[in-house]
This record gives sequence, structure tokens and C-alpha cells, in this order.
Amino acid sequence: MSDLVLDEPARSAPPEADDGTWLECIACGATFAPFDAIRYTCDDCGGLLEARYDDLPTFDDFSGEGVWRYAAALPFSEGVSLPEGNTPLHEVPRLRESVGVNRLRIKHEGMNPTGSFKDRGMTVGVRVARELGVDRLACASTGNTSAALAAYGARAGMETLVLLPSGKVAAGKIAQASLHDARILEVDGNFDACLDIVQELATDGDVYLLNSLNPFRLEGQKTIGFEILEGFRADYGTYPDRIVLPVGNAGNTAALFKAFRELVAADELGPDEVPALTGVQAEGAAPMVEAVESGADEVRRWEEVETIATAIRIGNPVNAPKALPGIRETGGTAVAVSDEQITDAQRALAGEGVGVEPASAASVAGLRKLRERGVVDADEDVACLTTGHLLKDPDAAFAAGDDPEPVANDVDAVRALLE
Repeated sequence: MSDLVLDEPARSAPPEADDGTWLECIACGATFAPFDAIRYTCDDCGGLLEARYDDLPTFDDFSGEGVWRYAAALPFSEGVSLPEGNTPLHEVPRLRESVGVNRLRIKHEGMNPTGSFKDRGMTVGVRVARELGVDRLACASTGNTSAALAAYGARAGMETLVLLPSGKVAAGKIAQASLHDARILEVDGNFDACLDIVQELATDGDVYLLNSLNPFRLEGQKTIGFEILEGFRADYGTYPDRIVLPVGNAGNTAALFKAFRELVAADELGPDEVPALTGVQAEGAAPMVEAVESGADEVRRWEEVETIATAIRIGNPVNAPKALPGIRETGGTAVAVSDEQITDAQRALAGEGVGVEPASAASVAGLRKLRERGVVDADEDVACLTTGHLLKDPDAAFAAGDDPEPVANDVDAVRALLE
């Protein structure tokens, strides 16, 4: 368990820093230069790394649009961009009323260029790869990471390799990676087995890893948190009480917690203003929920996972050491929902015109469940994060939707059906 806390003080740059940026181990505190060598974990203890800065920006330092609006909070002023970010914060009045909260907004990350939040991480991660001089990018994926890596690797003119669990990835996502000319390897195993393999390849120097174990991936993803805060403040003059989000590898939970810690350290956000981070997993893949509910300091790896929500079908969330403190420090919680509840939430979102893949709908399903339990109060302002577009998994969308009705080639036959 790391010692990450919400009100940690701002840091002074260590000797290893490059222009005020460095990497720091969340477990032992060891510091490293950010771009002198490829590293994903601590050289001393194997702990997870975070990018750190000696000059933390305020909201006034942000300008422009999209992810790179927040360049003052990132390691570079620009990245390999398509562009990404600046996603909608939808109002959903009928869904809000049925759930029974004061305000409800849907942060639809499916409106990024490749249809998921992963683009935010790749615009930063691929830029770092350029800085390091690597020529082959790689990831393990349940689908969205591979699509984003392939697109951003193509944009940068780099070779990309993706490892997918055979038969477990939605066709729409494989199609994206294929069209963007990634080399696709289908592994006879689940996502966690794919990640084990690609981590070993990365350790041996065969590839540059761009899964969320890479600390720079999460730098891009933390901009989701900045956008939600700015959107709520612009519309309501306040911040949301709670952010509910799907959890797979727990990268977004970790990234949003980091964004809020940096704003608190910069005296831009009070600790009491930080939204409660609330994670949602499918019942068939819920190791984070198990850890939160049992009060455990570590997540137990689930060897067998299954859910309709393919994007969060993960049994060993690598960012748990960053995400568990994020949930607990912000007063959040975690909940597991059934596939049926996920599909019901997907339909409810579609009824408001917001089309998302199943994993995205888990956030709304989780909010409903927590509201029914009384964990979420009626007077709360809530943002639900939806992470991927409806067309990421068209088979699931078709199964959840209404069936076409056959009709004769005749206007009277159509009119008869309408009547």
C-alpha cells in the first residue's frame, strides 16, 4: 500500500529533475530523471512511479482546448495529437430524475478521436516515446488501448505491437488496431496474461510499454479530472460531490486522484472540495471492490474474470496501489454490478441520446445501486464517467437494443404497423 495522501505538500525538485520534472516511487520515495532511461517501476523496490513537478499550475495557467490546454500540468507543451480531450459533459434530465440526485452529468469520453479515454494517455505517452528515442510501441489490451496506441503510433510514424486475449475483444476495437497497421497478436489467455508477456518484453527492451503501468500515460488521463471540475464550475459555480467511474486497470481512478492532489498542493482546490472517487466493477471482475469492501491494503488477483463489459474484464488492476488511496482519501467507495444492471444502464443512457459501450454504462449502474442503498444522497451533485463509444462494441449494442421489424414493401403495411 502506498502512502499517497490528498493534502500532500508541494515538492522541491530533486537533483535528478529535468526542467522541474522527475519520476518518484510512490512506495519508497526514490527519485529518477524522467527521460534519461526507460523505466516503468522503481529501480530500488519495484514500486509504481509517478511524474512529479516542482511548479504546480492553477486553473489560470490553463489555456486553449483539449488535453494540451493543460500543458502547464504536463511534462511537455505539446504532444502527438489528433486532437483529443474537450469531451462533452452531457445533461441527462430524465436519468437524473430516475436516479434521484440533485445534479447528474455524463462525461462522455467516447467522443475522443478513437472513441475512448485512452487517447488522452497516448497523446502524452507517445510524445514521451519520441523523447526517449524508441521505435516500437506495445501494449496489452482489452481493445481500447490497442485502438488508441495504433492510431497515435501511426500518427507518430512508429511501429506498434498489441497483444489481445483471443476471442475476448470486441470486433470494432480489433478493426481499429488493424486499420491503423498495428501488428496484432492474439494470446491464448486473458488480459492479465497478455500484460504479463508485454511487461517482460518491455523489461528486456524489445518494446516500449504504453499500458497504464507507464506513469506518463496517466498524466494525459488526469486531464479528465480538470475538465470535469472546470465544466461544473462554469455551469454551477461549484464542483461535483462525487465522480463515479468504471474500473478495469484503475488508471483513471489513479489519474483523477493525482489531478486533485496537485490542485490541492497548489492551493487551488480545498481538500473538502475534492469529489469522492467512486469505482464500479462488474461482478465477474471485481478485485478492487473486494479490496475496498474488506479494507485490504492490496488487491487479490482474480485468475478467472468474465463480464459483458469487455473493457473492464481485468482481474489484476496494476494501478491499485495508486487507486485504493484515491478512493479512501476522497471519501469514496466501490461497488460491483451485474451484467444485467450494466445493460439496463446502457439502455437508459441511450434513451438520453448518449451511446456508450457496456463498460462505460457500469458507472451509471453503480450510481443507481449506491443510490438505492442510501450510500449516495439525494442532494449530491454527481458526474459519471463513460469511457468508450457505443460503436466500440456494436454486437453488445445490437443485443441491448430493439430488434428490427419485418414489413412488406408497401406503404399501407407500414401504416398498419404504426397504427
